[in-house]
Amino acid sequence: MNYKLISKFFAHFLGVFVLLMLPSMICSILYHEWYMVITFLASIVSVLILALILHFFGRNASSQMYEREMLVLVSIGWMIAGIAGSLPFLFSGLLNPVDSLFESISGLTTTGSSVMTAIEEAPKGLLFWRAFIQWIGGMGIVLIFITVLPYLGAGGKHLMQHESYGINTRSFRPRIKESAIVIFKIYMGMTILMSIMLMMAGMSVFDAICHAFTTLATGGYSTRQASIAAYDSQLVELILIFGMVLASINFVLFFGLSKGDWRNLVQNTEWKVFLAILAVAILLITLNLMWGSPHVDLILDAEDAARSDFCYTPLQALRAASFNTISAMSTTGFATDNFDSWPHFSRMLLIFLMIIGGCTGSTSGGIKVMRVVLLIKMLHWKIENTYRPKTVRAVRLNGEVVPDAVQQTIYNFITLYILVYSATVLLLSAMGLPFITAISAVAATINGVGPGMEHVGAIQDFHLLPNAAKLLLSLVMIMGRLEIFSVCALFLPSFWRKS
Repeated sequence: MNYKLISKFFAHFLGVFVLLMLPSMICSILYHEWYMVITFLASIVSVLILALILHFFGRNASSQMYEREMLVLVSIGWMIAGIAGSLPFLFSGLLNPVDSLFESISGLTTTGSSVMTAIEEAPKGLLFWRAFIQWIGGMGIVLIFITVLPYLGAGGKHLMQHESYGINTRSFRPRIKESAIVIFKIYMGMTILMSIMLMMAGMSVFDAICHAFTTLATGGYSTRQASIAAYDSQLVELILIFGMVLASINFVLFFGLSKGDWRNLVQNTEWKVFLAILAVAILLITLNLMWGSPHVDLILDAEDAARSDFCYTPLQALRAASFNTISAMSTTGFATDNFDSWPHFSRMLLIFLMIIGGCTGSTSGGIKVMRVVLLIKMLHWKIENTYRPKTVRAVRLNGEVVPDAVQQTIYNFITLYILVYSATVLLLSAMGLPFITAISAVAATINGVGPGMEHVGAIQDFHLLPNAAKLLLSLVMIMGRLEIFSVCALFLPSFWRKS
């Protein structure tokens, strides 16, 4: 293991992270929040000191980088970013160390699970930082940093593959850095467009920018405690629906469009299945809200008690179902309704949509639509093979044969996903969390959604969970963001032995 090179990379990594704190500090200056300016200065100094220490240790490092170093850079890099990102929350005095780390990792992994209460009373600079780190994490910290760390060379391509397995780097030619810059420009352009649209819909400049950040990152952090329900605007909801759908589509397709390639967009199976699942789910939930029995087992307050007797009209049902269904499947986590009071069928369907998630190569989480499509195709063939053992048939997607190695990887991923999910639910149950709270909390964090059900539901947050649960879920967020394999490898003793 080339520890000196890893240390050198982390030093550069933190150096860039310092620059990313400057916009939030400028925001604090604009709003005359001088104690927050001091908070960001203290955070910057602390990160710089750590960067200098790591740079000193990594001086004269050799440039050889292998697979294990890549895995460490990505997995530990997200953890270090989470610690650095937690400093403004901690130094502001609003959150304790565990809550600060949870909020930071939730932001950087674009999960959106929050421990902050009375959000409107928080400083503007801190709310901007909270939204900005989601935007940073949306396209992947590594993807962005590749554009400013050219010394990685060819290693940048492998690093991005580990950071997001959904991105097909074969499409990025001739050089990974130039292709990453194009993707980043698309991401930036979509963010600016979303900000302008939200301002035209009536949001303030500050709220529009923050919500554009968290929409395109499918993160879901809002500047309001009641999330999007606080605006009670159909136009705002429609704009955010548009943004969430865009952010859930593979960005490689946008990269192709920028090169004039429309064929992949028209022929791509994954995003068409994604839209089909959304349409069917919205229809089912709309009908269920109109005619289903409300869920009345969980009455959190008087407002919920009144809502449990509320009968949705067709338009109200369609509006609530459309926004919250798209928010769940895109793993954004915005809410306009307390879906904990919805019928059992709608609540369970939302959890399934959270698990499926968006498309590969997008900013959304979940196990991804492409894996679901391929898994169904593979299982169909396996079942057919039981009564037609001599038949040979290839599994295809978008007209191309899916290699056996890729099929095996999907089986392995689903198996590991189920094991990690189950183990985390058991550990949370051992900490005293109720069943629905535990399974939905894991669904919300490993899939990068944000809110779960019951005590971590749409109108609740994670601040009442035990510190041990918050730390465990913080690790689960990183595992979900990195698609599990990279983090799990760190727990193998053989990974750290000399080969």
